[in-house]
Parts: sequence; C-alpha cells; structure tokens
Amino acid sequence: MTRSSPVLLAAALALGLAACHSGRGGTDLPGDPDDKQPFARIAEDDLVHFTGTEPFWGGQVSEGVLTYQTPEDTKGQSVEVARFAGRAGVSFTGTLEGQDFALMVTDGECSDGMSDRTYPFTATLKVRGETRGGCAWTETQPFTGPQAP
Repeated sequence: MTRSSPVLLAAALALGLAACHSGRGGTDLPGDPDDKQPFARIAEDDLVHFTGTEPFWGGQVSEGVLTYQTPEDTKGQSVEVARFAGRAGVSFTGTLEGQDFALMVTDGECSDGMSDRTYPFTATLKVRGETRGGCAWTETQPFTGPQAP
C-alpha cells in the first residue's frame, strides 16, 4: 500500500457520498456549489466523537489520532489519520491492521436509533471492508437528549 492510498480512499468515499445527494444547485455534489471554502463547522483541533450500532462501534478523533472502539475492544485501537475538509464535511483516513480505514463526518441531524439523542452530524465509517452508518458530535456542537440513555 502506498502512502497516497488513504487520500485515494477519502476521495472515493467523498464521491460515493456525493452520489447519495442530488438536486443541489444542478450538481450531484454535496454542500453549497457556490461555496468554495472547505467545511468549517468542525475545526482542525475539535475533538470529534462518533458512534454507531449494528454492530456497535464508536470512538473519537482529534489532532491526527483516531481511537476506534467496539464492545469487544473497549480500550480501542489508535489509528494515525489524515484530515480532509471538503464542502459538506470532513474525512479522517488511515490504516488499521493493514487495511484502509476512513471516517466521513457530514452535516445533518442524526439519530442512533437506540436512544432519544439527536446528533448534529452523520458519520460513515469504512473499516475492515465494511461500510457502517452512525452519528457524530463535538464538544462545541453536542448531541441533545439524555447523557446516559
């Protein structure tokens, strides 16, 4: 695997997510087509939390290090990641156990389907050849609802 592989994976995920959006200003790309600035709702130094179900997974990412957790591995595994800010979100890409790993966080209200929480961001995780959906939040843009569901 080359060093550019995580960047290519991020680009592929961005294009894949873009395919899920349509009808925005005549393009199929997410975000405002007139806004040429990178996504700024999540700053480079923000601590981003993410969670998903079926199967359960979660973790956090900040300053180039992502911790990925599962019920079988509550301590989690650390992944060095590169951050990319596009028009409609950010991605964090790296390698976990010799395989590509990518987390995309995009704008959009999200429910985990298991609690009464509402999250400000949607998370899409690519891990071990699987794509999983979940939710994300930051300290400055927290979820709403109970602290302990």
